[in-house]
Amino acid sequence: MINQKDAHLKPQPMPDSDSEIYWRGIQGGKLLLQHCTACDHVQLYQQAICRECGSERLEHRASSGRAKVHSFSVVHRAPGPAFKQDTPYAVLLVELEEGPRMISAFVGPDPSVVTFDMAVELVCEPVGGGVTLPRFRAAGLQA
Repeated sequence: MINQKDAHLKPQPMPDSDSEIYWRGIQGGKLLLQHCTACDHVQLYQQAICRECGSERLEHRASSGRAKVHSFSVVHRAPGPAFKQDTPYAVLLVELEEGPRMISAFVGPDPSVVTFDMAVELVCEPVGGGVTLPRFRAAGLQA
């Protein structure tokens, strides 16, 4: 549970030995996906074995960064004080070009432009404290 003193802080990822390479990739501007060399399954998030065949023969490859919005929700009421200044914002479930889906946030001035099947692209956004998060913006927009 969050205490009052920390209520204004957003949660931060806490990399461990399994996810460290993923977070280093994000800091370097790349979304790393695990590819199973035994069955060609592609997975996100980091696992010790392939979820499809159980093989330990996994390697990391950079995603294209391209995705489509599978589902989304525009948040108008902040879940806590740390998010109040961000409202309204869109939370996305995107399907990456390589197949896996992930939850992220939309980067852009107007979350009302988000639609189902909208083409989006990865933005690795530094948020402070040495942390970079994967976010998505409308495809084709310049940074």
